[in-house]
Amino acid sequence: MTKSLTTIIVDDEPLARKGLAVRLQNYPDINIIAQCSNGHAALEVLKTETIDLMFLDIQMPVLTGFDVLEMAIEQAIKLPIIIFVTAFDEFALKAFEVHATDYLLKPVSEDRLTQAMEKVRAYNQSRLDSEHKDKLARLVSDVTGSDYQQLLAQLENNQPVMINKYSDILAIKDAGEVSRVPVKDIQWIDAAGDYMCVHTSDETHILRKTMKELEETLDPRQFIRTHRSVIVNHHFVEKFCSQLNGEYYLVLKNGKELKVSRSYKDKVKQIMSS
Repeated sequence: MTKSLTTIIVDDEPLARKGLAVRLQNYPDINIIAQCSNGHAALEVLKTETIDLMFLDIQMPVLTGFDVLEMAIEQAIKLPIIIFVTAFDEFALKAFEVHATDYLLKPVSEDRLTQAMEKVRAYNQSRLDSEHKDKLARLVSDVTGSDYQQLLAQLENNQPVMINKYSDILAIKDAGEVSRVPVKDIQWIDAAGDYMCVHTSDETHILRKTMKELEETLDPRQFIRTHRSVIVNHHFVEKFCSQLNGEYYLVLKNGKELKVSRSYKDKVKQIMSS
């Protein structure tokens, strides 16, 4: 007898959740244990339950489907088989970039749902083999920036997957594309309204994230908060200076001057003197 697949449906539209749940009743190996109306609810279920399969909407308020996936990886939550379900085909390429098992467009036809379930069953049978391990390693590497070969070696040796808290890569989404910016190349970051401007030697990337969220992803041994709206990579700092009026600033190796606020002055001075 085929083992049932513990399943959750994540969609902010009640009718979409209900409709998919009704249609999945035709598949006896699907056991739906939760229907979530948002990404945060989905993450709570993933934390507390062992989930085999997740039907995940992409375009949702607050947390998109991609955000849910990224946060699950960051929190070291075990990932189920993922099928994205959305009304927008523009996300198809990105869905496969993060190695989703399938991608269904709303309204989902019966034939496509059947095809997706066949993929799920085949994938579930092979999820412990080398292909699954490779796919999982690439998924974790793409989302977190962790070393792919190291992750794969851990999986092959049946070791727990260790994810560095501070990634070597900052993934920046813009206009449907994802830029993978090496963290070591970031010179400084400043806030511009609801966006962060991430400056490298070559260009400036725009990232929608709060300063606090971004600071938590960067290694404090490398990045210094110098102002409530500025973070600096101290490897690019040339000198720490004071002015006659009592204000302080950093001069980067490229000549850029960045103000240091009084509340951060002592910490910055200590780091720059060590």
